[in-house]
Amino acid sequence: DSDLAYDVIAMWENHTPEEITAAMLERYADRPEITRSEVEEVIGDVRALQEDGSLFSDDPYRDAVIDFKQRNAVVKALCLNIVHGCNLRCRYCFAGDGQYHGNVDLMTPEVARKAIDFLIEKSGPRKRLEVDFFGGEPLLDMEAVKATVDYARSVEKAAGKEFRFTITTNAVALTDEDIGYINREMYNVVLSIDGRKSVHDAVRKDAGGNGSFDRVLANALKLVRARDPQKSYYVRGTFTAANPDFAADALALNDYGFGQVSLEPVVLPDGDPLALREDMIDGLKEQYE
Repeated sequence: DSDLAYDVIAMWENHTPEEITAAMLERYADRPEITRSEVEEVIGDVRALQEDGSLFSDDPYRDAVIDFKQRNAVVKALCLNIVHGCNLRCRYCFAGDGQYHGNVDLMTPEVARKAIDFLIEKSGPRKRLEVDFFGGEPLLDMEAVKATVDYARSVEKAAGKEFRFTITTNAVALTDEDIGYINREMYNVVLSIDGRKSVHDAVRKDAGGNGSFDRVLANALKLVRARDPQKSYYVRGTFTAANPDFAADALALNDYGFGQVSLEPVVLPDGDPLALREDMIDGLKEQYE
């Protein structure tokens, strides 16, 4: 009985076999098939698992959990907002045209290096650390991206760490040089495309009010086709009230040549024309199916 086994294991470290047996017979008094001999048999099985090392394993993060309770948390990943600014004006942008409702600003390489030092210092026993270059549009400050990667690579071995980098980009400004660098250095790439041309161009316009689909598709496909199949990427789209039939966008992205696709719901205040409404839920569920 799996429930019985779970309950025995839950008491194992702090109770004697006799105490466990008594507790189980009381807990399962309404189940006549749970007899003393069955409880003792389960206890024997658990003891055997413990003796061969299969029951419990050392927890390398035990001290880290204690530190977290003291507000000295272990950090395994950072998302660096490398640029507050963007070359698109997406209608649903949570970051206010990529500027986070402030001024266009760039993270300096010095600040980025300090972020790497912070991550190493706070990562405790974790060896594999992750850094996501985000924005705005991080391609607008590739100098800081490259400086950060170079610095992390220069210190990771001495620190006993291994960095994995991700970049999230709208692909508008992707150059051949960027593609080569990203495919060489980035463990993962997130490419923002919303699906069909009509859907994408309606909500992801450039500063001049023009649709960005053709440029984005061409650049993103160039990157994906040049990318090592062993390295991760995915196309990340947002669906809104303008395309509640978003399954068609998933299929379109696959037809364009992208094998890894994630479409996610927009988050907007009620009353926004692109906001998803409660009366759309049944239809959205059908689209997921």
